[in-house]
Amino acid sequence: MTEEIAFIAGASRGLGLGLARELLQRSWSVIATERPNRHSPGLAELARMQPARLRIETLDINEPASVEHAKTRIGDHALDLLFVNAGVSQRTALEHLSRDDFVAALITNAYSPVQLAIALKDKVKDRGTIAFMTSRMGSITEMDAGSDAAYRASKAALNALSRCFFAELCGRGLGVLSFHPGWVRTDMGGPQALVSIEDSARGIVDIIAFEQGSAGHRFVDYQGKTIPW
Repeated sequence: MTEEIAFIAGASRGLGLGLARELLQRSWSVIATERPNRHSPGLAELARMQPARLRIETLDINEPASVEHAKTRIGDHALDLLFVNAGVSQRTALEHLSRDDFVAALITNAYSPVQLAIALKDKVKDRGTIAFMTSRMGSITEMDAGSDAAYRASKAALNALSRCFFAELCGRGLGVLSFHPGWVRTDMGGPQALVSIEDSARGIVDIIAFEQGSAGHRFVDYQGKTIPW
């Protein structure tokens, strides 16, 4: 069998780091990114443990030059998985939300992740997988609260743009997965969250393995449950 290779954008901590760890445990090779000038102790520790199968690169998804550099650094590697995990929280109440903060959330949570996928899609093998970390909070059907409006809107926009992206893949057989990871105990989710990073990452990688080779676009949680758009 050929070695499976994943590129994880946003792997310095939290769920991205958890995904890198889970894939390494399953004998994948991983190219994991951290922000420029923001060294990740967690990634560094993984690299010490798995020097042959983990490579750390820098990436700022909001900077086109950084995206192009990352693309160049992938080189001739053919990816089985491209996972775009980057995003920011925006908790300001709707009535106090400034235009600049709203635009910043849309750029980082929706526009830049899909632009990264567009830039790197040709590095992904035919019948490979491209995944986005989204949220149930981006579901229009299930949007029953007005809190965190910019975050909700940005994740809804990510879902829409990722659907447009999938529609333009032109029959390459790539699978696109939009993941709700659960309410996870990360810096964003808080200590009161119900799901551990390990359980979420394990579930997500199980679904990626199950869906591998299947074309289509699904919006699912870390347990495989379909979420309405």
